Amino acid sequence: MRFSELIPLAAALVNFALAVFVFSRDTRSALHRVYLLWGLSLTVWNVGTCFMFRVQNPADALFWAKFLQAGVIFLPVSLLHLSLLTARVPRPKWLPYLYGLHGLLAAADLAGGFVRSVHWTGYAYYSQGAPLFWLFTGLYAVETIGSMVMLLGRLASLSPLNRARVKSLIWAQGILIFFGNNDLLPILGIYRYPFTDWRIYPLGSLAAIFYGFIVAYSALLHQLLDIQFALGRAAGRVLRLSMLMIVACSLLFLARSLFPAEISRFAVGVALLVFFASAVVAVNFFPLLLGTGSDALERRMLGGRFDYHDKVQTFIESVPWYSDHKQLLEDLDDLFSHTVLARSYQIILLDEATRAASLFVSRPELNAKQLGELPRALGVFELFRQRRADYFAVNEAFADPDEPEAEREARRELQPFAAEFCFPMIFNQQPFGILLLGKKTNDEPYTPLDLNLLLQLTKNLGLILNQIRLKNKLLVAEELELLGRMSRGMAHDLNNLLTPVSTLLQLGREGLTDPEALDQLVPVALRNVGTMQAYIKEALFFSENNAPEFHLGRLDLALPKAIEFAAARLRKKDVTVTVDAPPEVLIEMDEVLIQRLIGNLLANAIDASPPHSRVALLLTRLGKNEGGLEWLRLRVVDNGAGISKKNLQRVLDPYFTTKDHGDQDRGFGLGLAICRQVVHLHGGNITIASEEKVGTTIQVDLPSRQVRQDNPALAKTA
Repeated sequence: MRFSELIPLAAALVNFALAVFVFSRDTRSALHRVYLLWGLSLTVWNVGTCFMFRVQNPADALFWAKFLQAGVIFLPVSLLHLSLLTARVPRPKWLPYLYGLHGLLAAADLAGGFVRSVHWTGYAYYSQGAPLFWLFTGLYAVETIGSMVMLLGRLASLSPLNRARVKSLIWAQGILIFFGNNDLLPILGIYRYPFTDWRIYPLGSLAAIFYGFIVAYSALLHQLLDIQFALGRAAGRVLRLSMLMIVACSLLFLARSLFPAEISRFAVGVALLVFFASAVVAVNFFPLLLGTGSDALERRMLGGRFDYHDKVQTFIESVPWYSDHKQLLEDLDDLFSHTVLARSYQIILLDEATRAASLFVSRPELNAKQLGELPRALGVFELFRQRRADYFAVNEAFADPDEPEAEREARRELQPFAAEFCFPMIFNQQPFGILLLGKKTNDEPYTPLDLNLLLQLTKNLGLILNQIRLKNKLLVAEELELLGRMSRGMAHDLNNLLTPVSTLLQLGREGLTDPEALDQLVPVALRNVGTMQAYIKEALFFSENNAPEFHLGRLDLALPKAIEFAAARLRKKDVTVTVDAPPEVLIEMDEVLIQRLIGNLLANAIDASPPHSRVALLLTRLGKNEGGLEWLRLRVVDNGAGISKKNLQRVLDPYFTTKDHGDQDRGFGLGLAICRQVVHLHGGNITIASEEKVGTTIQVDLPSRQVRQDNPALAKTA
């Protein structure tokens, strides 16, 4: 089969497949029905052209000439109708009459009044037009040019989505006019291209492949995301490879037709196989090999759908692995803003106890005036509870005139959010939250696949947000328990400490003059006042020291300082301290906080140690991690009474203490809590190992330098 026969045959097959596919997407759509007519007209034209190049006698050629012209006759009017529908122009009253006129021309064609005869050009048969053919040629020019002028005039007033569809139609009509005139040349008696010896080829049929795709793209633009098989990476490679092969085949067959003696069929076949193998390797293993230019054309044809789908799907799969809900919400905001292109979104949750709705997240932020007061229980929750629907269309444009009153009420309640769709978050088959999504910034509608992806996202998001709810409830319960324990401890401590002071003041008011009684009460009162001051000082230190000032210092020198500050305790119990530390251990630290950390750990070890015992301070280098960050380990080891397993779980909690006697050694339950806070402020870890009647080892691991927030790579490694 010659190249001149292959071109129209390929165009016929491609356009027939496109026509059926577009029509199948929505058989009730007027746009898709008109595209079906237009696609079938292209198919008839190209089938006729193929046989015009193939037949060997004038009688058969005349039949196929009439056949192909029957398709050509309906091309301009159906394309004009497509343009009117795409540009959202109300159907004019004269359109049915125009269809009727083209129908009469088709009837005249079958009766022999459109094509007078055929003539042999030396390589193919071509039509010779009758008077009606030239009338149609003028009508074709008026309809096509008028359609383009109308589309250009409507561009400014259309939404971005319809504007993209109209631009595609303008391109298609421009290509149709240019290459259609190419196929008209032999009918006008021009059999060779001007100034060359090249014969006229059916380039209009070749172009029909491309503008068939372009018009299909225009008709399906609002549904492209619903074509799920065209969204994955594999499908993307297949489409790109197909485009490469179409171009390669066309050029090779054109070269073979121009130089048949120099290029054999075998050479064409080998060249195609080599090109196909090279293209497969390039597309799969070297996708950026030819990526020096712009991908604007591919994105215009495919809409960037591969990247869109991949990004959303990847985020959906990663949602269950988030441990930090703040990071989850930041990434969710980035996804909605830059990938989904949503103008706004909100997450509303129900309180488990009161069942009242509250705004959890909103982008952009809604002020009180915009939001008003949320109803105690939004009707949309009851709607999802009853209907078990996957989503609810909030926009009035999706409303059914006969919809139930509950749906109308739900739309009214959600009106302040300017949302397009609402997705439920379900736990135990009951909705506990909703995701509201506003319009897209490019005004494109949400497609069925959009909704499917967002539905998957909401399900995974609901699981994590429900875990956050449960975690917050647990944290609140723990905070209340801590507050109660703190209140009980402080009340008990202060009451015991104030009793001698209160007794002294009462006796003084009554005129106590007994020196012996004063000698007993005054020291106790002064000691208790000092203890209360220390108590308050510890509490203030615990609550206020959250912003350390880091400077480079020597950790090994902090150990003897701590021993010096604890000298009184050591003498009182006759406890000795041994130090094992390498020299010049540099660390980026807040010296005051680190000194407090070591002092508290040493004081606890001394208090827990029996008289005449020994406490060990051990400092070692742990080496560097893969990010080049060196870590240090400090251990404080005593041979005291140890900590029970029950108390070991709570010993780092604020206001928990086992030293409950009421003298100056009375513990406040803040020493180890302060230690944990200091360690965490330095980006380290603290662990405690203890065995009753054997002793306790407290281990602190600290980084040698602090990871700055402006170095995200190092922060991630650390």
